[in-house]
Amino acid sequence: MIKKILMVIMMISIVAIIMAKGEEENMENVRVLMKTNMGDIELELWPEASPITVENFLKYVNDGFYDGVVFHRIIDGFMIQTGGFGEDGIRRPATYKEIQNEADNKLSNEIGTLAMARTNAPHSASSQFFINVKDNAFLDFKDKKMGWGYCVFGKVTKGMDVVNMIKVAPTHVNQKMRMQDWPIDDVIILKMEVIEKNTVDNLEDN
Repeated sequence: MIKKILMVIMMISIVAIIMAKGEEENMENVRVLMKTNMGDIELELWPEASPITVENFLKYVNDGFYDGVVFHRIIDGFMIQTGGFGEDGIRRPATYKEIQNEADNKLSNEIGTLAMARTNAPHSASSQFFINVKDNAFLDFKDKKMGWGYCVFGKVTKGMDVVNMIKVAPTHVNQKMRMQDWPIDDVIILKMEVIEKNTVDNLEDN
């Protein structure tokens, strides 16, 4: 009797493992359309590699939080950053808690990838993010003591021509905000929306 019970428990455990593995393998990439006043940019998000980050990002997208925000920090040869300020230059406070840094997901800050912006505190990312316009491996995770890095969670799949126009936009010091690298003419996200989901085939191939 005891052997039968143990066999049943073992079978249940095996089925649970198989189901969990199946769910993991069926995780879907998410496509997001970013409409800007300089053109459209299509993004692909990678929840398999960065589940917490993607979930957080999609909350802001679905809430319409990014609609009307500007790219407030533009540095050619580095990155373009957004997600924290409106056209009027007033800070747009994050509406969700700061998230766990998932930069140890083995993804690199390569050109065209999306990554979360943060303060010096490793787990302080909220709504702000950036698009790498150069291979920035120095931003990658190194260790949990000194080099947490910046979490990559997706990439630009269409519209790099728009990204390349944004990265060379003339900038100045915004006296009101006392911030450098602020574009002279507003570069605005008009709207962001989820457009499609793609089944993950092989994340390493992306």
